[in-house]
Amino acid sequence: MATATTKVVGPRDGKAGFLGSIGVRFMIDGSEADDRLSLVEHPMGPRALAAPVHRHTREDEYSWVIEGRVGALLGDDVVIGEPGDLIFKPRNQWHTFWNAGDEPARILEIISPAGFERFFEELVDLGGVTKADPAALGDLCARYELEMDPDSVPGLVERFDLRFPGDPIT
Repeated sequence: MATATTKVVGPRDGKAGFLGSIGVRFMIDGSEADDRLSLVEHPMGPRALAAPVHRHTREDEYSWVIEGRVGALLGDDVVIGEPGDLIFKPRNQWHTFWNAGDEPARILEIISPAGFERFFEELVDLGGVTKADPAALGDLCARYELEMDPDSVPGLVERFDLRFPGDPIT
């Protein structure tokens, strides 16, 4: 086991990218935490839907709301988180999330165990979810054991008054 190194991540530190609908800023990679967890920040433009309904089979996600209002569909339940709230998205649960307000929002995403942050890195390299070749996106999802329902997007956009894709925001 590697010894962790002390690290301070400032508000502008870490590689940033665009996932096609929301942003991503890489803060702590799994390799820095013995693959126990990783941390990414997701800045979201007003009313941006983050992703189609999807589910992870290998990791849990914890979304701590830093700024704005964040909505999440967790199975059949709809929740709204505000600054200081934590939204838990357990593995094997169909879910999605979005900026529920008309101002920018940001969440700190805690992924446990680590590994899924590499999905985000690869998705940025593919141009984001809306520009990725469908076959390449399908392969990416399969490698990370992620199921995604692209057909859910129009209903989510209409039901929650959202935009997909969202605008790039940092």
